[in-house]
Amino acid sequence: MSYVEKNLTPGEKVLYKTQLHWIVLFWPGFFSLVFGVSGLYLLVRAISSSGAKNSSSNIFLVPAVILLIAAAVLAGFAFWKRHATEMAVTDHRVVVKVGLTSRRTVELLLSKIESIGVEESLFGRMLGYGTVLLRGTGGTPESFNTIAHPLEFRREVQQQIERSEAKSR
Repeated sequence: MSYVEKNLTPGEKVLYKTQLHWIVLFWPGFFSLVFGVSGLYLLVRAISSSGAKNSSSNIFLVPAVILLIAAAVLAGFAFWKRHATEMAVTDHRVVVKVGLTSRRTVELLLSKIESIGVEESLFGRMLGYGTVLLRGTGGTPESFNTIAHPLEFRREVQQQIERSEAKSR
């Protein structure tokens, strides 16, 4: 069960959820692939030279293991970071949670949201990610980078604000 679902108030419903875009996996994935292929090459070289008389397998074995561990750590950290961020719009508020071991949460009631902005680079527009800027009444802006589908997130927040205002009239 996600953080958002665990912290819903009675009768509150999640209407939209998003997370970090897959682009946050690109560079860690690239370097994991480079380290992993290099580590596998050195491991195969160490295994194939282990039967030779002038065995130099230990020379290749230690760097192979180090590279394979580095590849696994990089890949694991990237997936962990991506899944440690949750953004949700409920029928009462906006909830943002970042982090697993140390956690940062922002929860803004829809009635207290002053503005919501989206910044997208050229690649962000092409691939569907951007920065979401939330500002509560009288508060400082909260910025969340590389969020998947930021325009849809903003649209959902705006629709819920309009619905809650219409209900209060």
